[in-house]
Amino acid sequence: MDLRFLQTFVHVAELGSISEAARFEDLTPASVQQRLRALDASVGSQLLRRAGRTVQPTVAGRRILDQARKILNDARDLRSMASDNELPAGPLHLGATPTALNSMVAGALKTWFAQHPDIEVYIEPGSSKALYARVLDGTLDAAILVHPQFDIPKHMAQQIIRHEPLVLVTPAGLNVADPLEALTRQPYICYDRSVLGGKLADDYLRERGLRPKTRLELDGIDAIGKLVSEGLGVSLLPDTGTLNEGPGGVKKWPLPAPVPLRSVAVFWARSGARAPLAQAFAQLLAPIAPQAD
Repeated sequence: MDLRFLQTFVHVAELGSISEAARFEDLTPASVQQRLRALDASVGSQLLRRAGRTVQPTVAGRRILDQARKILNDARDLRSMASDNELPAGPLHLGATPTALNSMVAGALKTWFAQHPDIEVYIEPGSSKALYARVLDGTLDAAILVHPQFDIPKHMAQQIIRHEPLVLVTPAGLNVADPLEALTRQPYICYDRSVLGGKLADDYLRERGLRPKTRLELDGIDAIGKLVSEGLGVSLLPDTGTLNEGPGGVKKWPLPAPVPLRSVAVFWARSGARAPLAQAFAQLLAPIAPQAD
């Protein structure tokens, strides 16, 4: 059985589309279909079939999907362990939130490739919640994400990279004498309350009895920063160091204490074949991660 065909089956099953899997694997849809037919012949059953506009696993496909993932992970582990170098062979599959990608990953990659030019790194962007789940199920070797507000399993390792206090973010030209008063007088752009940073901001306002005039609510710190810079309102955001400060941008104002913090960390499985790769990458991030003012 060709493992490439098994990987294609998993991609189609996860993406629900032959064309999407073809784009992901840089193949033609015809090549994907050919691989699937060959895999069907190899196992003696049809593994996928069309269901409306999507492609879904058959009963046989659902039965083997988890085992297929395990086989692929085991094969990847075997290739990693067959290394003559101090570290396992790559690639390192790394997840990162958009903010982490914009603020710290590039610097770490420069150092990484200077030290380990032959070890590839695959990067998957995503939300903290999605990336954490993919580290837990072994799809990703490590991920940079916002630290959750619960204890992580003992088989997981972590390294805190930075702490980010909430700050008031305003258009650069707005003068602020009292940050709390500005929050009640200016239109408010609310950081999505379903994510940790937004929840911290909402709790901060509630504890002080403040009810800003919410104009917009959305996820995405850099996107909110852009809206603030255009004069659409003010916001409470974690101080990530990624916002465009200065003329035409935004200005950050410290808040009255106590100010909540969110933490950014790297997570990886302690016993994974590429755990040494994940730990080595994590060690590069701490001196590179931008520190809040």
